[in-house]
Amino acid sequence: MKIALIIENSQAAKSEIVHNALKTVAEPLGHQVHHYGMYTPEDKASLTYVMNGLLAGILLNSKAADFVITGCGTGMGSMLACNSMPGVFCGLVIDPTDAFLFGQINDGNAMSMPYAKGFGWAAELNLQDCYRKLLENERGAGYPKERAAIMAKNRGILKDLKAASCKDMLTVLKSVDQDLLKAAVSGEKFQELFFTNCQDDAIASYIKSVLA
Repeated sequence: MKIALIIENSQAAKSEIVHNALKTVAEPLGHQVHHYGMYTPEDKASLTYVMNGLLAGILLNSKAADFVITGCGTGMGSMLACNSMPGVFCGLVIDPTDAFLFGQINDGNAMSMPYAKGFGWAAELNLQDCYRKLLENERGAGYPKERAAIMAKNRGILKDLKAASCKDMLTVLKSVDQDLLKAAVSGEKFQELFFTNCQDDAIASYIKSVLA
C-alpha cells in the first residue's frame, strides 16, 4: 500500500517525528511511505489544513496513494477538508482505539491526527501505536465481528451517498481557486512523487497545466 503523509504549516516542526513514527511501523509491514511535506517550518511551499484536504483528494482519486495520513493542531480541520473531497473518507484518530475502530468499522482511506492538542511526552509512541492498530489488522473486518455485514453495507451506502453529493475530482480541480490549487501542488517533492505514482492521465495532465 502506498501511504501519503501530508503535514500542514502550523505543525511542520514535528514533521520528522511524525514521518519517522510512520515509517517505523509501516515499512516493516510492506507499505511505502511517501512524504509530500511539509518538511520544516521554513519550507518555501506552505500547506494549510485546507490544502491538506485538496492534496488528499488529488492523491486518492488519481491512485497516486492508497491511504493518506494527515493532521493539524487538533486534527479536525484537516479531517473536514479531506471529507469535502470526492472519494475521500477521513477519520479523526487521537488514540490507538480510534485507529483500530476506524479501520475495522469505517475502513476509510484517510486519517487525520492532532499534532498540537495532547501532543506531549512520548507522543511518538502514541503515533506508532495508532499506526500499528490501523495497519497491522485486516481493515473492514468489523467490530464487533457479528456486525461486520451491516457495517460493510453502510460503508457502501455512504460511498454511494458521497458519489451523489460530490463532483468528480477533475471537475473539482477545475472549479477551485487556481492559486490555492497551485500552492497546494508546489511542494518540494510533489512532482517527483505524484507523477511517478499517478494512475489517472486526466488528473496528471491538469496538474501539469497548473504547474506550467
